[in-house]
Amino acid sequence: MKTLIGGAVASVLGLIGLAIWFKAFLQLLAGAIPVSLLLGGGLALYLGFDELKDTWKKDEGVSEDAGADDSEKYQQEISDLKKEIETLKAEKA
Repeated sequence: MKTLIGGAVASVLGLIGLAIWFKAFLQLLAGAIPVSLLLGGGLALYLGFDELKDTWKKDEGVSEDAGADDSEKYQQEISDLKKEIETLKAEKA
């Protein structure tokens, strides 16, 4: 109930303030729009460039030798983890 009353009071005061200081509100809005466009455009440029770099990396591709090295590494890691699981099971029993 307190939230409802507080929200109603804030809305009424905001409406009154907007009516009294409408010209100042428009000046604030006129100053905020170019800044938000500038920041939004900079963010879009950054994200677009980042996506373009990812596309370049994808076009270069990964050599098959690197895939084989990864495969061997993962096989070794799997065997190490299996040994560790067996050790933990033996300790528990």
